[in-house]
Amino acid sequence: MNDKKIVRVRDVMKTKFDTVDGIDTVAHALDTMAHVETKTLIVRKRHADDTIGIVVIADISRQVLAKDRAPDRVNIYEIMSKPVLSVNPEMDIRYCARLFARFDLTRAPVVEDGEVIGIVSLTDMVVKGMVPYL
Repeated sequence: MNDKKIVRVRDVMKTKFDTVDGIDTVAHALDTMAHVETKTLIVRKRHADDTIGIVVIADISRQVLAKDRAPDRVNIYEIMSKPVLSVNPEMDIRYCARLFARFDLTRAPVVEDGEVIGIVSLTDMVVKGMVPYL
């Protein structure tokens, strides 16, 4: 019998994250970013029938910095990913890790009742979540 505790996404996710509007510039988004450790910006819905978007630091690096574009002239909507795969906070991190591997993800928003409540990353799952499995 396996009596190991199941570690859920809720147990390892970061609950502090930054949100931006798609119309914001990259410069403005970076200036207002309070939770740099998430390396992620959640792009808010424009209306009830919209879906969330996401921008990760790698997007800014590849699409702004590497292309020598001016961050004050690039809008978030130009570089964001939308729609995004999100995960349920009650998902077992082993399944979440498999989902990330299948879709080559490094992080995803955690959504409950249609609202983003956190962000989970591969690092969170490995560093914070593997202890009960050892």
